[in-house]
Amino acid sequence: MDTSNHLLPGLFRQLGLPDEPADIRAFISSHPLPPRVALAEAPFWTPAQAAFLRQALECDAEWSEAADELSVLLQQGEA
Repeated sequence: MDTSNHLLPGLFRQLGLPDEPADIRAFISSHPLPPRVALAEAPFWTPAQAAFLRQALECDAEWSEAADELSVLLQQGEA
């Protein structure tokens, strides 16, 4: 059972990315989400990361809020 924190740092851990606040800010600053591109379809994800995000947004309410937050932050380019 997944008992991790379902906030942005937890999402980054699930994606296999560094989860410290400075690392999250750096990732968001250097990975803008192109206009009209869904989060899971962004070109910078690995296939496994994209599949996780797709599932999180479609099926997994526990991760959907953090995934939505990440999408907004990537569109804005700021954390």
